[in-house]
Amino acid sequence: MTAPARLFEIWVFLAQSPLLWLSLTLLAYLGALWLHTRSGRNPMVNPVLISVIVIVTVLLLTRTPYDTYFEGAKFVHFLIGPATVALAVPLYGQIDRLRRLWLPIGVALVVGSVAAIVSAVGIAWVLGGSHELMMSLAPKSATMPIAMGVAEKIGGLPSLAAVAAAVAGISGAIMATGLLNLLRIREPAVRGFAVGMAAHGIGTARAIQVNETAGAFSALAMGLNGIATALLVPLIVKLMGA
Repeated sequence: MTAPARLFEIWVFLAQSPLLWLSLTLLAYLGALWLHTRSGRNPMVNPVLISVIVIVTVLLLTRTPYDTYFEGAKFVHFLIGPATVALAVPLYGQIDRLRRLWLPIGVALVVGSVAAIVSAVGIAWVLGGSHELMMSLAPKSATMPIAMGVAEKIGGLPSLAAVAAAVAGISGAIMATGLLNLLRIREPAVRGFAVGMAAHGIGTARAIQVNETAGAFSALAMGLNGIATALLVPLIVKLMGA
């Protein structure tokens, strides 16, 4: 048997092992995180984006089905739940401020959630997007599981909603710092809440790296916006006649 044939047989064997894809996921993220750190935590060098590019490239080059990859990566997927719950720890440290700021937080939540939904549906409509596309984009600023569930209920595609949510999170994490600096918004709580509203979990991860208070308020916005999106999307879509 020739060397290339042996290598192919070895690859076929390894490709069926969940450990291979778990290792690829962890190594891709660790490598991306190293690049992010070396860049001085430049938001343009986003570790999530880099990891996605690396993993998708490997899957395409090896023609590996997503289901095969997910069998190995589902352990990381399971950890999303505990990681999200852990965000309550820095939030608890801000409990006194939350009691004082409940009114502006409530107003910002409603305005931000409505703006995210209306802008997504409106832009898609102006550009001639299909009904299915508009319904998939409507919940893009919520966390991915909520976005997928809401999109499915209103006639969208869960897979497309997942992509839209990922793009919103990554782009929000990349652009947030520069945009907030341009608007001269310095208060960490305000910056964090804005990032959590627009970029959910990915933005929250970025906010925590920058400032603990910003991370706490970003986690709060992410959770509240998930609930608000699930409640408001069907209503707004009905009112818009989309």
